[in-house]
This record gives sequence, structure tokens and C-alpha cells, in this order.
Amino acid sequence: MPTDDPSGDLPVTPRLVVPAAMLGWRFSRSSGPGGQGVNTADSRVELSVRPLDIPGLTEHQQARLAERLGAKLVDGVLTVAASEHRQQLRNREAARARMAMAIGQALAPPAPPRRKTKPTRGSQQRRIDAKKRRGQLKKQRGGLE
Repeated sequence: MPTDDPSGDLPVTPRLVVPAAMLGWRFSRSSGPGGQGVNTADSRVELSVRPLDIPGLTEHQQARLAERLGAKLVDGVLTVAASEHRQQLRNREAARARMAMAIGQALAPPAPPRRKTKPTRGSQQRRIDAKKRRGQLKKQRGGLE
């Protein structure tokens, strides 16, 4: 399964693949400088997918996607755009990579909670010693009043 094929399935994780039929493509002209070709080539790419409808997702994964991508979804559709390259093919590849990264990051399990730890006795002592040295330095400066 080639990952760089701009018209094939989109692998997100080793176990999750978005079928090519679910990917919606739109092409338009890029904005900005580009010389003679800027007004003729439709090199800007928009890739859309309904992430909650991807086959193979568990209910837990669907809930995680809905929670993490909620602000980015418009009517249940996630859209990414790419226009940084001059060729449409390279923008298609960039849009596919961005889409896979967005869905993959949204599906990633949350980081484990931070364990609270006490500072060691040595680190506490070093901190106090440094504060005392700083105070002594400032006290030595004053003298002429």
C-alpha cells in the first residue's frame, strides 16, 4: 500500500486506513505571487473527510475524535488545505500528510497524568544555599550610607 499515492487510501495508523472513496478533493487557484502560471493552474488543494464515519473506528475512538476535532469540524467534515507548493501533486501529498497527522493526533491516547513528587533534600538545600549566597552578595554592595 503506497503512502505517497495521492489518489489511494490514506493510512493514518498501522491499523486505521481511510478509504479513498471517503476523501473529497477540491482544487482552486493559489493566492500570492507565482508569475505567469498563478492565474491558470489550479494548484491549491482542499482535502475533506468525515472522520466520524471512518470504518473500523470503535465507539471510544469516535468519541475521542468528536471531542478533539470538534472545533475543526464543519457539519461533521474536517477540511485541510495545502497551497505551499507550485505543483498540484505536491500539494495533494502535503494535504494527505496533514490530514493523516490531524486524525492520528486526535486518536492518540492522552498522556499519563503527572505524578507529583517532592523535591529532594539535596535540591532543597542547594536552593537555600544559593539564596543565601545571593543575599550575602547584595549585602556586601550596600555599605556607604
